[in-house]
Amino acid sequence: MQRKLLILAIILVLTAPVHGQFSKGDRMLGATVGTLVFNSGNADIAVISIGSNTSKVTSYGLTVNPSLGWFVSGNTVLGATLNLNPNGQKTTYEQSGSTYQRDKNNGFNIGFGGFARNYFSAGSSLLPFAQLALNGGLSSLKTEGYFYGGGGSGVYKISYTGSSSGGAFFNTALSGGFTKLLGENAGLDFFLGYNFSYNRNVFKKTTLRDDGNNGSVDTRSENETTTKFTNHGFTAGVGFQVFLRKRK
Repeated sequence: MQRKLLILAIILVLTAPVHGQFSKGDRMLGATVGTLVFNSGNADIAVISIGSNTSKVTSYGLTVNPSLGWFVSGNTVLGATLNLNPNGQKTTYEQSGSTYQRDKNNGFNIGFGGFARNYFSAGSSLLPFAQLALNGGLSSLKTEGYFYGGGGSGVYKISYTGSSSGGAFFNTALSGGFTKLLGENAGLDFFLGYNFSYNRNVFKKTTLRDDGNNGSVDTRSENETTTKFTNHGFTAGVGFQVFLRKRK
């Protein structure tokens, strides 16, 4: 009985008419719905010259974008955002139960930004809006791995490590959508938008070769790669907002 009453209460809250009316000084606390991804996969590869192989890939990624804004009028919000994005991937290759190659990458992005949002109507439970957002920050990447090759007296091992420095990114996004109010102080955002991003990174990599696989380093090489790229894309997303009313 109590469970049925709770379900009924939730339905009444979600379907009851709610009208949004904001005032200067109100705050908007929210976030794009965080994305946590973990993937694991296997592949069987058969090459006539080297036999059957198994490849396994595991990866993860977490994206968190909290924001805090202030109503500077009844329709316009100015605010700040925080961007956090740890991620990683590991790939291994096996033959006859032995791992002969492994590649591992771990990255982390952190950034700060601001946004301006304007609501085009009030007094309704569906509030259309347009938003402009800018953010930038720092990115880092570390990688390591090894490969066993050859056979007999010609066996060898190649290992490598690498890390980035001076990594930076910049994003700007223009979006439009609507906020569906769930009550006087909460709502869901649904939006579509355009995104432009720029990324720059300097990656240094050290490679070691051990002929005979006896623990000694026979060849050492280092290189440095600078990458710069831009990206244009379209986005669709869902967010959650909490509206904190100004104390009277």
